[in-house]
Amino acid sequence: MSKGLPKRSEDYSLWYNELVKRADLAENSAVRGCMVIKPYGYSIWEKMQAELDRMFKETGHTNAYFPLFIPKSFLSKEASHVEGFAKECAVVTHYRLKNADDGSGVIVDPEAKLEEELIVRPTSETVIWSTYKNWIQSYRDLPLLVNQWANVVRWEMRTRLFLRTAEFLWQEGHTAHATREEAIQETEQMMNVYAQFAEEFMALPVVRGRKTANERFAGAEDTLCIEAMMQDGKALQAGTSHFLGQNFAKAFDVKFAAKDGKLDFVWGTSWGVSTRLMGALIMAHSDDNGLVLPPKLAPIQVVIVPIYRGEEELNAISAKANEFIKALRRVGVSVRFDDRDTHKPGWKFAEYELKGVPLRIAIGPRDLENGTVEIARRDTLSKETFDLSTQPIEQKVLDMLDEIQSTIYSKAFQFREEHTTEVNSWEEFKEVLENKGGFISAHWDGTGETEEKIKELTKATIRCIPINQKLEEGTCVLTGKPSSGRVLFAKAY
Repeated sequence: MSKGLPKRSEDYSLWYNELVKRADLAENSAVRGCMVIKPYGYSIWEKMQAELDRMFKETGHTNAYFPLFIPKSFLSKEASHVEGFAKECAVVTHYRLKNADDGSGVIVDPEAKLEEELIVRPTSETVIWSTYKNWIQSYRDLPLLVNQWANVVRWEMRTRLFLRTAEFLWQEGHTAHATREEAIQETEQMMNVYAQFAEEFMALPVVRGRKTANERFAGAEDTLCIEAMMQDGKALQAGTSHFLGQNFAKAFDVKFAAKDGKLDFVWGTSWGVSTRLMGALIMAHSDDNGLVLPPKLAPIQVVIVPIYRGEEELNAISAKANEFIKALRRVGVSVRFDDRDTHKPGWKFAEYELKGVPLRIAIGPRDLENGTVEIARRDTLSKETFDLSTQPIEQKVLDMLDEIQSTIYSKAFQFREEHTTEVNSWEEFKEVLENKGGFISAHWDGTGETEEKIKELTKATIRCIPINQKLEEGTCVLTGKPSSGRVLFAKAY
């Protein structure tokens, strides 16, 4: 199954693309720039969705759904917002097709031109804030805490499965508050929810930070983010949370009557993560043999493979396997018994290794005699013979899954620590960026001009100003001007 999978060390990009396809996660579609998420890949996304949705609801949010189409005039109401998305918008201009008179096929009916063009949503702030005007009248209607699970379209010329496609799946939270302080607290809370999800479920260590003005979300006053590091030393923005101030409330005239009767504009936030998290999951943990999935997000946590000759042996093994399945499912472990007779055990081992199944249990006739099973871990590729008399199988599996989850996180954390480098000069900056990669912690003079110049010279961007940034007097690595603290630079996806 994994035969011929490119090595990460030789061609990381090719390795990633081939792994996504061979592990049955996704494939390119007939629609240019769009992908088909295959059942196995979608089942991972469903687990992500379920956990995030639970976390959102625990923090008081509810789900709703808003239109896919946005009137062009809505985007014109918030100047910086439309400027930020104008080049990525897909536009609907007509509402009807017809057969060509010459019989050549279907054409756009020129008489069916829309009075106002519709934009296929690149993000939903405008259509949601136009709706909130009808929902919010007084302080009693606040806070309004809404999330939607949806698809969006951002026209991309160069695409890569999960990381950058013209259409992708995501969630977008949009909240309205009575005070600036409440909205800022919400922005910080949701960044922390994303960080908790990434670390506890994806086993992905992240840096909590703040975007610079140049990197801020279009139309926001402040953008918080979580940044992760991939195994090739590049950074990946894994989630963002935006403090919108009163910008969208003013654009769409969303006011509320405060307790003292005075009218004021509400304060807003928006926040989101997307199927880009699938790309992060793959690139942060997987190896040259295939996927390595953290157990909490693996669609199949345990696979049982029988080793047998003949129907009699299979029946005996199946009876034992069914005992295991019942016991494992009782404690919430997802398990598959692969008794297909169309493939040999070795082929199955390779398939589940490629697909990143955390634990594999093999049972043969000798195991039945000895009261043992062979358990193989995907993360370390280690095997052990487990004596079933020493501990219930379900407890052994639960303990091992917890250990795998922890080990995967620790490995990724150690990699990030080893690839985070403090530099103090421009020469050192370039040398580390070119030969080591990863996060570069360096002083910056705080100007957008210097930030853009560094990006132009090296393709490295300021990933974030860490939330826990220590105030430290220094000089900018490029200009030598005074700096009060270090920021994180990296090349990024």
